[in-house]
Amino acid sequence: MPPESPGVVVFPGAGSFGGELLPLLSELGPTAWLARYPGRFGKDLGRPAGSFEDIVQSCVAQVTRRQSVRPILVGHSFGAYVARATATRLEELGTGVCALVVVGATAPGLLTVPESATRSPSGTAAYFDEIDAGLVPGEVSDEWRDIVLETAMQDLRLLKDFTATASEYTEVHCPVFAARGEADPLASADGIGRWAGVTSADCVQRVFPGSHSGVLRSPEFTSWLVDVCATAPQTSSGPLGSAMPTADNL
Repeated sequence: MPPESPGVVVFPGAGSFGGELLPLLSELGPTAWLARYPGRFGKDLGRPAGSFEDIVQSCVAQVTRRQSVRPILVGHSFGAYVARATATRLEELGTGVCALVVVGATAPGLLTVPESATRSPSGTAAYFDEIDAGLVPGEVSDEWRDIVLETAMQDLRLLKDFTATASEYTEVHCPVFAARGEADPLASADGIGRWAGVTSADCVQRVFPGSHSGVLRSPEFTSWLVDVCATAPQTSSGPLGSAMPTADNL
C-alpha cells in the first residue's frame, strides 16, 4: 500500500488475541494495525469489558490516539460488529471512515447468539466446533485453551447484548464491503447482502473459498482485501457512483 493510504484497523473475532490475523496484517502493509480489546493485553489482562459499548469506546480511543485520518475498518466475525459500531461512533465525532470491511458476519439485523454458547466455556467450545473446528487451535496447552474459551464466552455474552442495542448505532456513510467463506454457516449470501442496510453508501458482497476462519487464509480473499484497501481512498473520496468497485472488478 502506498504510504499516503489511510490506516487499516483490523478487529479480531470472539476469543481472539489476533495471532491468526498476523499474516493478513503483514499483507496489508505497515499502515495496518490490530485493534486491542479490553482485557486482552497489559495490566487489564483477563478483565473483560463491562459492555459491548466499552469495547467500542476503547477502539475509538485507539483510532483517535493514532490520529488516523479516514481509516479503513476491517472486522472478522465478532470483530465485524465492533468495527461497524466503531465506524458510527467515529463519524459522530467527525472522523470520517474510508470503508468498512466485514468478514464472516451476517448483517446485524439477522444476528442471533445461542444461549448455550454463553453459559459456559464448554458450551462455547461446542458452538465453535459447529461453526468451524479451526476456531480454537488444537495444538495449544489446556491452560491457553481455557483462556481462549473463557474470553470467547465473554465476547459472545456482550455480542448477545449488542443484538438488543444494534439500532442505537446509526447508519454509516462509508462504503461497506462484505465477504464470507463459501463453507461458512454463520454468514449466508443473504446475510452478507443485508449489510447494505447499515450504510447510506454502496455495499459490495463477495464469496471466497474457505470456512468461517479459513477464509482469512484464502489467497483470493487476501488479494481482494489488499485491493479494497488500496482503492477505497480513491473511490470513497467523492460522490459514490460508477467509480465504486463492484463485485466483478475486485
